[in-house]
Amino acid sequence: MAVQRADAGSWLHALVLVYALFWAFSLGFVAGQNGQLNVDASPQNARKIPHKMFGIFFEEINHAGAGGLWAELVSNRGFEAGGPNTPSNIDPWLIIGNESSIIVGTDRTSCFERNPVALRMEVLCDSKGISICPSGGVGVYNPGYWGMNIERRKIYKVALHIRSLDAVSLTVSLTSSDGLQKLASHTITASKKQFAKWTKIEFHLKSSQNNTNSRLQLTTSKSGVIWLDQVSVMPLDTYMGHGFRKDLASMLANLKPQFLKFPGGNYAMGNYLRNAFQWSETVGPWEERPGHFNDAWGYWTDDGLGFFEFLQLAEDLGASPVWVVNDGASQNEEVSTATIASLVKDVVDGIEFARGGPKTTWGSVRASMGHPQPFNLDYVSIGNQECWMLYYRGNYQKFYSAIKAAYPDINIVSSCDKSTISPSNPADLYDVHVYTSSSDMFSRTSMFDNTPRSEPKAIVSEYAVTGNDAGKGTLVAALAEAAFLVGLERNSDVVEMASCAPLFVNDNDRRWSPDAIVFNSWQHYGCPNYWMLHFFKDSSGATLHPSSIQMSSYNQLVASAITWQSSKDKSTYLKIKVVNFGNKAVNLSISVSGLEEGIESSGSKKTVLTSSGPLDENSFQQPEKVAPVSSPMENANQQMDVSVDPYSITSFDLLLEPSKHSST
Repeated sequence: MAVQRADAGSWLHALVLVYALFWAFSLGFVAGQNGQLNVDASPQNARKIPHKMFGIFFEEINHAGAGGLWAELVSNRGFEAGGPNTPSNIDPWLIIGNESSIIVGTDRTSCFERNPVALRMEVLCDSKGISICPSGGVGVYNPGYWGMNIERRKIYKVALHIRSLDAVSLTVSLTSSDGLQKLASHTITASKKQFAKWTKIEFHLKSSQNNTNSRLQLTTSKSGVIWLDQVSVMPLDTYMGHGFRKDLASMLANLKPQFLKFPGGNYAMGNYLRNAFQWSETVGPWEERPGHFNDAWGYWTDDGLGFFEFLQLAEDLGASPVWVVNDGASQNEEVSTATIASLVKDVVDGIEFARGGPKTTWGSVRASMGHPQPFNLDYVSIGNQECWMLYYRGNYQKFYSAIKAAYPDINIVSSCDKSTISPSNPADLYDVHVYTSSSDMFSRTSMFDNTPRSEPKAIVSEYAVTGNDAGKGTLVAALAEAAFLVGLERNSDVVEMASCAPLFVNDNDRRWSPDAIVFNSWQHYGCPNYWMLHFFKDSSGATLHPSSIQMSSYNQLVASAITWQSSKDKSTYLKIKVVNFGNKAVNLSISVSGLEEGIESSGSKKTVLTSSGPLDENSFQQPEKVAPVSSPMENANQQMDVSVDPYSITSFDLLLEPSKHSST
């Protein structure tokens, strides 16, 4: 994923507004187009769509994980973000008090070898004597990621490491952003030298009130020196109890993703190799993870969301993990093939961490983290679209040979295109990224029509509409992507998997637009392209039927047809999807032939994603301005006339009679 310019917002916004007005008023919505859609639902002409066709791609970008999907509320919990030299910047931690009452800095006295920086607080005031501490005490506070969302009656697990040669009375509080409203607190007390050695303290806080812009405070009114390290606040109520923010993870689960590709694109590479994602540095106890600077997207991550957690998330979602490994390349550096052996071994070790038995070297580490059974890691992607780099092909072959020797069943993804794949440069899949304008994306519905029908197949792991009409996630961008996905369905004999990018954006840190899901500390909404994906969540493993559109002088319509079976009640549906990328309403006559069963007189539905204007977007104020609307169908039949709105995607889910229809 390439870096976008971040300084073009104002003129782009104006341009988008002009574009919207031009589209909405100059062109207008024109009615009166007629067309014919023919669907051949006969079994002999049907074809299975791959079971892992549609999934999701997660990259640590836009604070998607740190301050987002990963539910940790404390930012820079280990005080490592300022670098290993001390004293260092402890941002976003701030001091409560002034230099007459407290001196705060960092030193390298932590008990953790891989993250040695600790916070040192020298408290100069006291509760009595000459220098009296201010009311409420002095100390430090952490605002989290643009404010902590603390909810009434919810329980939060607090953990911190503390050391002091003095008597300690340290109050740990969740408060409002100004510190005046106390939501929950706990006081840690200890006699002199009780904390002479680093000691881990854990307890729960239960909030008495709601506050979406809270902070964590550590305060005292007792003089002395206190060292602090690895301070964490996690809500107990997380998705499946595994540390993922419940509302955001549920939005992913609702897409029914069949695979999860992680941890990035550029994040996996880093601008420099020292800042690349190193899986072995992100496993084991969270306190011992050194964290690293995400230089590709400009912020620190504590790596609480590490290799283990990505595998766990895939398992929780019922998705196959697709691990993007660093192949020795960053944005600005390359490791030569002659010296790549250690990185190759590191990747093979990572596969052992995921798949090895609990008594293997790395499998035992996974087991110690609470997952004795192996994860189902079946896909490894070598690199991030850097086939053009000098050493890629030589390095790739080293990775391929070593992985296949140890794990012959693993599917290996190449960053090179299909034309380069050969017996001497083998691959199970090849990676494709598509970032383009909405009009070009719509035209790419035919992108794979002329692809040779031979192995390997493609994984379109990153696609997105970008440019002037993409905005922060517009309807027209979603429709263009929908048309592209219809083309992938139609060509699923040569395309194995597909996922959009980026998946998440914290509204306080937009490094890239558009994105599928927008959130802040307490709110979230899906952009139109998120809702568009719901039209394809039943396609993986479904049966594809040939379809054709007959229209004159209007080429803005694409369609597909599948049969799929509901996991809830085992009912089978014929789903017909129609994308109208143009400004004209269409009266469409649908003709279905070859069905072995009839269509039930009731139980069918129509679902439409559209809005009043093609550049409409969702927002926190209007989170479902552009969202699917479903209604029952009264005229469901093998021959029926329907209306398709301008700038829309419509699905007709026709309930089939439960006679002899084979399960999909």
